[in-house]
Amino acid sequence: MKNYLMLILAGVVAASTFLIRIPIPVSGGYLNFGDIAVVFCGLYLGKTRGALAGGIGSAIADLIGGYFIFIPITFVAKGLEAFLAGVFVRRNPLFLAFGAIAMLAVYFLAELFIPGMGLPAALADLNFNIIQVLSGAIGGRVLFLIVEKALPGKLA
Repeated sequence: MKNYLMLILAGVVAASTFLIRIPIPVSGGYLNFGDIAVVFCGLYLGKTRGALAGGIGSAIADLIGGYFIFIPITFVAKGLEAFLAGVFVRRNPLFLAFGAIAMLAVYFLAELFIPGMGLPAALADLNFNIIQVLSGAIGGRVLFLIVEKALPGKLA
């Protein structure tokens, strides 16, 4: 059952990534709020299944959106974000910052070395990625608390 839920939530991550896409002209990327689902996956499914659901779902969004060069980068960045959320699920919610910092670092470093991007695009994306991880940490945590309250004792 847990693996089915992981696959379903990977689909939710992919869909939520496409729900609202705000283009970033400098880099050609886009701002989205799929991180809410990514963080929720880590909190709800735990570190391993959460990382897989968050990473795979986000990578699928890149595949469907035509961002092929970002597929492995996104898998790692979002997988780490969800993994670290899962690690800290029962600790201080402020520790969600570790996942946010990991996601920001992976994208920033990757964009520095992607041909045609470099420092200007990495810096331009950084501001949008900060918005994304903040919304993900806050929204994912709130969603988790709502589900936890609605389904006590039934967490994955």
